[in-house]
Amino acid sequence: MHRTIILIILCVLAGSTIVFADEVYLKNGDRLSGKIVRMTDGKLVLQSKVAGELTVSLADVKTFSSEEPVEVHLKDGTVLQQPVAAAEPNGFALKTAAPLQPQKFSLAQIASINPPPAPKPKWTGSISGSVGVTTGNTEAKSISGSVSLARRSEQDRTTADADVAQVSQTNRDTDQGETTENWWRLRGQYDYFFTKKLFGFFNGRYEKDEIARLERRVVVGGGAGYQWIETPITTFSTDLGVASVFEKYKFQGDTNNQLSLQAGYVFSHQLAKNTKFLHDLTYYPSFEDFSDFFLTSTAEVRSNLTKTMFANFKVIFNYDATPALGRGSTDTKYLLGIGMNF
Repeated sequence: MHRTIILIILCVLAGSTIVFADEVYLKNGDRLSGKIVRMTDGKLVLQSKVAGELTVSLADVKTFSSEEPVEVHLKDGTVLQQPVAAAEPNGFALKTAAPLQPQKFSLAQIASINPPPAPKPKWTGSISGSVGVTTGNTEAKSISGSVSLARRSEQDRTTADADVAQVSQTNRDTDQGETTENWWRLRGQYDYFFTKKLFGFFNGRYEKDEIARLERRVVVGGGAGYQWIETPITTFSTDLGVASVFEKYKFQGDTNNQLSLQAGYVFSHQLAKNTKFLHDLTYYPSFEDFSDFFLTSTAEVRSNLTKTMFANFKVIFNYDATPALGRGSTDTKYLLGIGMNF
């Protein structure tokens, strides 16, 4: 009698082990049993008591089921967290109490299953610069530098950068020094994502340019934007809003203070394994007169020399429809340097 009871208990325990195993049905007819660990990058990982950890491509999976709740992230941002039932090929269903009709989904909708916790957001950035000295018939000195910072989380994004350049030379005949370039600028933007694509933003910039007789240009704006693409290879976003533009020029008593439309985009693309292209453009037409506008654009090619070091070439283009007296509307700056990522 005791032996019979023990055998019954062992059979029940063995049956329980089989019943409560997750199952993955493959398109070739095989069936895998174990514990679904995770699914990321199109690879499903199953922990089997017999074979250990198994990895199969989601493209080879017909359907699957789980007894315990699993965290299924869909590509549209929906998160499901409950036991899953097997369904027709290339699909799965949520387990529900009868007689409720189970909700069904396609395997193609899955972005991940039980994904690892997202890494904590951290600041990243780069610093680059160059120094030049010329002696002999020409005495000249030049210095330029750039710094950029960025922090990205699922909910928000913060970016900031600064650029500066100064070039001076001495005339050998007159022994007089002349500054041919002396400018700097600061930019910053904060984006808050209402969805994975739609965000609101607040930004600002401050600029000075001695040669252009620009004492200061202060721009503060805000609005909404859309992140069309955000992958490790390519990013592209557009934004539209309103900005306050203040300009003060040397030798001019009046200042330019106006409310403007703000429209722009930010684009980056990995051209090759070690080479990246970055580009942005912002357009500020005055609401009072659209022919009175300020446009600014930056383009940069960055090529990695080592894991942290890079060489870069940056072009900054500004167009001011109402420049200082005696100065042109177009201003193009070129920066060539060596930098470091951090």
